[in-house]
Amino acid sequence: MLLDSASLYFRAYYGVPDTLKGPNGAPNNAIRGFLDMIARLVSDRRPDGLVACLDYDWRPAFRVEAIPSYKAHRVAEDGSDGAEEVPDDLSPQVPVIIETLAALGICTVGVEGFEADDVIGTLAQTLPGPIEAVTGDRDLFQLVDDDRGVRVVYTARGMSNLEVLTNPDLVAKYGVRGDQYVDFAVMRGDPSDGLPGVPGIGEKTAARLIEAYGDLAAIRAAAADPADKGPLKPKQRENLIASSDYLDVANRVVEVRGDLTIDIDPTLPTKPADPEALGVLGRTWGIESSLRRIADALQHGPSDRPPTQSGPI
Repeated sequence: MLLDSASLYFRAYYGVPDTLKGPNGAPNNAIRGFLDMIARLVSDRRPDGLVACLDYDWRPAFRVEAIPSYKAHRVAEDGSDGAEEVPDDLSPQVPVIIETLAALGICTVGVEGFEADDVIGTLAQTLPGPIEAVTGDRDLFQLVDDDRGVRVVYTARGMSNLEVLTNPDLVAKYGVRGDQYVDFAVMRGDPSDGLPGVPGIGEKTAARLIEAYGDLAAIRAAAADPADKGPLKPKQRENLIASSDYLDVANRVVEVRGDLTIDIDPTLPTKPADPEALGVLGRTWGIESSLRRIADALQHGPSDRPPTQSGPI
């Protein structure tokens, strides 16, 4: 199981009341929510390996160079160094989350210059399957591979209503398979990532064009071919040609990297790596109940762990 950590702790921050505070007086909602997510995922999904994947660069230079608008709206107003806009109450909780994972013995990994998506993409290709990537980010749908057993556990509808997506699910939902998703996403665009897409081509049109032509390269070739008799409409042809500069580079931005050098042991621990440190963290941040839940989930092996239910966060 590969966790898109930032996606999950942002969801925890907004999903758990910020009135929850530890004995130190600091909010602990993201920490508690994130740990409760892991406890529930481990209990319900029963992985034998778990990796919390981290953004070591949330806006990598190679993506910004290709498309300068990439995530530009998320840059903090005073972030001259390109810092991401993060809620004030969340920022101090993130290092505690990472410290707690280390004390638990849960593998964490990030790679300088890359996003967690790229770490997940690499591990999805190099670790033996089956593999589940847990995220609220649609970009990771491109990793779905039924032959290798790579699925996405999609959290957008909450932990009580997870969607486990395979290729038939993606086709039913969007009309494309995982291996077609990058071309689909490039044409559709994504305002939340600063990707303009092709004007006049939304999800349904992008899916229809991919079904008709096979991939984006063939669609672009057809748009430039006056003799093409396919389903492209005149305005769509015009917009595809006008978007050539964007389409030339967009795949480099949307496509998740799978070629990073990563050497880890993803084995799920059955007991905390540092109980003393964990005790200090629990008392300081008031997260003892969450730590008990996750410790209970971890101490059962993947084959004998009884199915349990935990409440929604």
